[in-house]
Amino acid sequence: MTGVTVDPAKLRPNDACWCGSGRKFKRCHRASIESVRAGTLSPTRSVPEGIERPHYADTGERSRRDVDDIQEQATLEAMRRTGAAAAQILREVGEAIAPGVTTDELDRLCHEACLAAGGYPSPLNYGRFPKSLCTSVNEVICHGIPDSRALRDGDIVNLDVTLFRDGVHGDTNATFLVGTVDERSRHLVRVTRECLERGIAAVRPGRPTSDIGRAIQAHAEAEGFNVVRAFTGHGVAQEFHTGLHILHYLEPRDAVVAMEPSMTFTIEPMVALGTSEHRIWPDDWTAVTADSRRTAQFEHTLVVTDDGAEILTLHPDGAWSGYLG
Repeated sequence: MTGVTVDPAKLRPNDACWCGSGRKFKRCHRASIESVRAGTLSPTRSVPEGIERPHYADTGERSRRDVDDIQEQATLEAMRRTGAAAAQILREVGEAIAPGVTTDELDRLCHEACLAAGGYPSPLNYGRFPKSLCTSVNEVICHGIPDSRALRDGDIVNLDVTLFRDGVHGDTNATFLVGTVDERSRHLVRVTRECLERGIAAVRPGRPTSDIGRAIQAHAEAEGFNVVRAFTGHGVAQEFHTGLHILHYLEPRDAVVAMEPSMTFTIEPMVALGTSEHRIWPDDWTAVTADSRRTAQFEHTLVVTDDGAEILTLHPDGAWSGYLG
């Protein structure tokens, strides 16, 4: 790394590449900033009989929203076990990331790891989503569908893993670097992880959920980035998504939702280099930034405690996944 915080999007083809290789940008890392295009989908992977399935697994429906977000202790214990297993799967799949690896291969690894853990990959057939993992590369904000596209040196990629086991979902994601990545993108990923940390630190019983969005937005904008507003955190437990929405920006009207002990939800800020506006691909899932500039995301499932929050999707060794700076 050269340490120069140049924005690759501003380089001309014949400029020296930001990475310090001495090669022209067009011959080196230019391909990593070209717009992501959909590849070919492999057949949907199967789940053996004997694996507990969420209610939508066979129907392709979505979650029931009108459920209580306050959990019994037995449910919380199940969420701790399932969340830790999801974190282990995220770590395992993340370790396979490298230039040349396809997102479909990452999906295969995630699918097999979920089954090996005795669980069901929650995204599979949720609203007819065709894969077991969400892989969001570069300008893809969220809900990217794994396919034949190979990761390129210089990409960033978010892996969104959710495991259904013991009757509950554990939902977590992280953004990883692929090979040598420019400093501006590294800074974006680092700040996004910090936004999640600040959002979690804002959780307090009796306080409005808007405190979370306030903390996230303040940090992202102070670093020159924008928070994507179209997608939110959500309540989670027996249902993949409940009617509880956790905004990642300050919306005063959101202040009517007060956090309570034993309430479970995700915080999953999506932070963009450029505009926070988005568009959806024809697949009705893949969300990308309107200006095709990069975006990053980190996510944990947590429970409100008597004095703050407990992360339910923390790896057993206590370390976070993804690029931590």
